[in-house]
Amino acid sequence: MWQQHYTPVAGSLGLSALVAALPLFTLLYLLGAKRKAAWVAGLWGLAAATLVSLGVYQMPAVLTFAAIAYGAAFGLFPICWIIFWAIFLYRLSVETGQFEVVKDSIGGLTQDRRLQALLIAFAFGAFVEGAAGFGAPVAVAAAMLTGLGFSPFYSAGICLLANTAPVAFGSIGIPVITLAGITGLPLAQLSAAVGRICAPVSVFVPSYLVMVMGGWRALRGVLPATIACGVAFAGSQFYASNYLGPELTDILGSLAAIGSCVLLTLIWKPKDHFVFDGAEAVTKLPPHHPLGEVIKAWAPYGLLVVCVLLWGRPEIKVFLNSFTVILDWPGLHNQILQAPPVTTKVLPYAAKYTLNWLSAAGTACLVSCLLSMLVLQPPVAKVALAFRTTCSQLGKPVLTVSSVLGLAFLMNYSGATGTLGLAFSATGAAFPFFSALLGWLGVFLTGSDTSANALFGNLQVVTANRLGLNPILMAASNSSGGVMGKMISLQSIAVAAAATGMPLSDESRLFRFTLRHSIFLASVIGLVVLFYAYVMPGWAPR
Repeated sequence: MWQQHYTPVAGSLGLSALVAALPLFTLLYLLGAKRKAAWVAGLWGLAAATLVSLGVYQMPAVLTFAAIAYGAAFGLFPICWIIFWAIFLYRLSVETGQFEVVKDSIGGLTQDRRLQALLIAFAFGAFVEGAAGFGAPVAVAAAMLTGLGFSPFYSAGICLLANTAPVAFGSIGIPVITLAGITGLPLAQLSAAVGRICAPVSVFVPSYLVMVMGGWRALRGVLPATIACGVAFAGSQFYASNYLGPELTDILGSLAAIGSCVLLTLIWKPKDHFVFDGAEAVTKLPPHHPLGEVIKAWAPYGLLVVCVLLWGRPEIKVFLNSFTVILDWPGLHNQILQAPPVTTKVLPYAAKYTLNWLSAAGTACLVSCLLSMLVLQPPVAKVALAFRTTCSQLGKPVLTVSSVLGLAFLMNYSGATGTLGLAFSATGAAFPFFSALLGWLGVFLTGSDTSANALFGNLQVVTANRLGLNPILMAASNSSGGVMGKMISLQSIAVAAAATGMPLSDESRLFRFTLRHSIFLASVIGLVVLFYAYVMPGWAPR
């Protein structure tokens, strides 16, 4: 059995953290400076992590490659499993001609590109995040925007920016539920704390989204809509997280946002006309379709919503989980010891692979695809074309996701992630700010707020107790800060690129585009946490 050591370079935490961050520097350099495709950066980053683990942390080779394989397997299932069927559902709608009716029905509500982005990227995307998560909202919403005439780059950028506000409560509240399980802190208080950190920022996300895409001129014309959408979502997010729990927070918030947008379009129209760069202008009214045709065209997405919600119901989830297979990952499970101060005592590091093939959100997407084929009754040739197109879109993105998850899991099991976490925790009184950045780093690495909470949640509590800070606030800060790392994780970028059919050469451009917004918004979360920690500590749950 091998024990993690968090200061392998001359016993220095600072030097060890610099070396531990080499895989991250590799990713940033290749994507940001050299403008390499995400799959190339992912593979080189994985190679750097392997060298650091073997050469610096002295992790045995058997454990090193077992950790890589474990991460890659997690990338294939459940993440790529969700992505595949979400994109296939969109392709099926396109190949059968039904997506043209979907486009016309949205154009009938509003032809304004800004309002279309709010409806689909923010409001509908938040609904899919709350119901499914794990890449599904970006895949579905980005594909829909591309179909509506947005350029692939802007479709991807809009959806990545929009998929921030709902992430902490995604997939029926799984990130917060995981955080409570990892830390042993009460779920109700954690849910309330995350809601109190995220809701003030959520108010401004729709306005920020439009501002980023088109500047003040774009925002000025639709300011009533962005305010209504943001207030509706944030208000519901705050109420549900504080008084109902984490499970329905995103569902209720997204429904409130959708309702506010739809009602507003019925009584108010923007006075100006604005077209995002790269988006086709709407030059004529869309054709009117009978109600029956519109319902049939929207049926695949309606079935997706119904299936995902059914999969999330406790009684159904219990039944579906009865078919789950949990495997002790060969050569890795309980073969590594974690040590203080990352944990409270020396503990074996579990490595259990959960093959929840029936209860996974991707399976709900698959069932919705099968039901959609019954409703649409497409020719076999159209189904085959949709399947082939989906496969061709996903080749390199699957490689990206697998390599980056292999990198993240290797850093976790080698102790490199623990080193970086301890470096953040050494910031003392400024830790509430850096606590949010620690969560941001975790999601950048793993692509998942759930995984980041499992990774750093306990470290946040240990550090908070050592510094005399509120442990519930610090744990909640991890989850809240993490949402802003979602837009720059290579998994998210790969999903967005695959869903929109974006050229691989644009992936590095997309990373550079989202990076500055990610850092800025994560810093805003950090300032909110500082406010609760030192200015109004009575406002944070204890």
